Amino acid sequence: MIWERTAAIAANTFLEAVRQKFFNALLLLAIALVASARFFQQFDFGAGELKFIADFGFGALFVFGAVLSVFMTAQLFFNELENRTVQTLLAKPLHRIEFLVGKWLGGQLVVLVFVFVICFILAGILWWRESDLLGRLSVSEVGVRALVRYSDIFLYGFLQWVKFGVVSSITLFIASFSNTNLYTIVVAFFVLLVCQLQYIARDAYTATAEGLSRWLLTLIAWVFPNFQLFNVGERMVLLANDGLPIEVVLRITAYGVIYMVLFLALALLHFRRRQF
Repeated sequence: MIWERTAAIAANTFLEAVRQKFFNALLLLAIALVASARFFQQFDFGAGELKFIADFGFGALFVFGAVLSVFMTAQLFFNELENRTVQTLLAKPLHRIEFLVGKWLGGQLVVLVFVFVICFILAGILWWRESDLLGRLSVSEVGVRALVRYSDIFLYGFLQWVKFGVVSSITLFIASFSNTNLYTIVVAFFVLLVCQLQYIARDAYTATAEGLSRWLLTLIAWVFPNFQLFNVGERMVLLANDGLPIEVVLRITAYGVIYMVLFLALALLHFRRRQF
């Protein structure tokens, strides 16, 4: 069955990835960076301290998650090519789409573990600081029982995981026609930067651009996903914020899934033409 073979590739990819020193080192570094926010317990920031810790953790999640998505996807793909195991696998009753999707799914499982661990550590730190802050409230504020919406931490992590899925699919698309691991990583990070900042150029020039320039900006806006849509941390976590409506979550998720499918389809198109 196609899904059984794809799942087998994904499982083997997951095991291969978690054994790599790069993943373990990056995970430990990210945990250490998020946990270092406890240093700020010595400053009395009030509720502002919780916002700082949340923003600090979300920033670490994005940086290390993006690095993991690009490096791991490229490395896992080119390991198969360099070791020539891809030839052995494709010689069996295994379709190229099963191989490609299996590698992507295995990588996404690793990223999911990474996101969950970081969110769990961040939630623990926020709970610890929230408990301390609530213990120091004045008598007039004793009715306040919570400051943090903990479900939002994992909801934000899920949205970032969707974004990392887009990053991985873009990396896989570049790898499908690239000849070297280094070229794939460099181009993938360049595309990531464009996706992260393209909204600035769009907002600055779309209103004034005319003719060909306007069409070019519109094309860039459609080709490169707008990662700014996933930066919704300001509206989440603290109970003082309104939170994120479910329709917004679904819309962002659907936006990411569309680009995942698109870039995976383009990767398959190039991978089918590739000779080994």
